[in-house]
Amino acid sequence: EQLAQHGGFALAVAAQGDLHVDSHHTVEDTALAMGQAVRQALGDKIGIGRYGFTVTMDEARAQACLDVSGRATFVLRGAFPRDTVGGLPTELVSHFFRSFADSLGAAVHIEVDGQDTHHMVEATFKALGRCLRQAVRRSAPGELPSTKGTL
Repeated sequence: EQLAQHGGFALAVAAQGDLHVDSHHTVEDTALAMGQAVRQALGDKIGIGRYGFTVTMDEARAQACLDVSGRATFVLRGAFPRDTVGGLPTELVSHFFRSFADSLGAAVHIEVDGQDTHHMVEATFKALGRCLRQAVRRSAPGELPSTKGTL
């Protein structure tokens, strides 16, 4: 929800998973589907902005950098103080972003710090959402933001 709200796009997710085992596959598959949907929506990427954002939330700060280059990579700097937030294992936050980056075909770098794990997790989703909004905004009609001529 935070990713879509701050990314400036509508999102409705209906997911069924093997939650009786754990939430890993449901989180992963949701991220993969979302990344693929954004990639398809971008089409030829002509006119997109392509890059960056930082968000603060109370004592937490998250910075997200995004390059919708077609080359997938994910880097997370920072650690969450608690193992879970609202029943979600915090290790799956990183896994969500990695899966999203893989299926979007984007370089995603997130740096987070703070004391309240809930605020830190929320700030990461908000930061990536704002970053995504900035990166996919059509700001240069007819231009591809690449010196190589392809993304």
